[in-house]
Amino acid sequence: MAKSALLKSSIAKKYWMALTGLFLCLFLAGHLAGNLQLLVPNNALNFNQYALFMTTNPAVKLLSYLTYISILFHAIDGILLTIQNKKARPIGYAKTNPSANTSFASRNMAVLGTVILVFIATHMVNFWAKMHFDKNMPLMTKTIDVQGQKQVFYVGTQVGQYFPFDQVAKEGEKEEQGMMPKQFVIKNKTELHFKQADVKTADLYKDLYKLTLDFFKDAKYGLLFTIGYVLAMLALAFHLWHGFQSAFQSLGANSSKLTPVIKFFGKAFAIVVPLLFAIIPVILHFKK
Repeated sequence: MAKSALLKSSIAKKYWMALTGLFLCLFLAGHLAGNLQLLVPNNALNFNQYALFMTTNPAVKLLSYLTYISILFHAIDGILLTIQNKKARPIGYAKTNPSANTSFASRNMAVLGTVILVFIATHMVNFWAKMHFDKNMPLMTKTIDVQGQKQVFYVGTQVGQYFPFDQVAKEGEKEEQGMMPKQFVIKNKTELHFKQADVKTADLYKDLYKLTLDFFKDAKYGLLFTIGYVLAMLALAFHLWHGFQSAFQSLGANSSKLTPVIKFFGKAFAIVVPLLFAIIPVILHFKK
């Protein structure tokens, strides 16, 4: 490949592209393990505990920043490199037989990468940004049978913390005249305070489980979102099909014994991981 737009040394570029790509493969595997919890019946609490851990643990947050940097570097450097290659070869060959030496994935890595980048951006807007910044992010509730009557409770992050939904006011909410004043008020999105003393008594879970379920089951756009997600995973599968093996090749991992193993594992990874990711929204959408 030609010189990188981000790194002057083509060798350094080759190594960094490979390393960031393999790091992102590890991220995919970990992210998939967490997301598969969505398919476990009645698993809202465990999934929301996982989401809280992933957004508050200092070590995980550091890895998250490393992931964001890796995505940006991997994407931008790849796009600029493609542009440079096209400028270096403005006139195509008179005759080409692309299927002879290269696969569909290898010929379209830039296009596939762009599709994945767009997907990541929209995915973060719909989930990551809402989880972190949306004031209307739903908080987790649980319906419990109390003396034969079903009552709704907010769920605290400590074991056994449940607060009656009808006793909790949102910050700035006006009390209705003639109604008994509520005991608690929600502040700073997730903090539960005693209303009279203004003392924090608990933290509540953000309900990422409900947000995800509602997104893919949306009556108007849920099917469209599901199809778009599946198509993005198809692009990811093709990208990994070539990229996984190419990363090891760039790092010099080539031998008569090692290469067949890398090829097999890379193809298995390129099929299994995107397939499992794609299955999740399909099951959620059609779940009754």
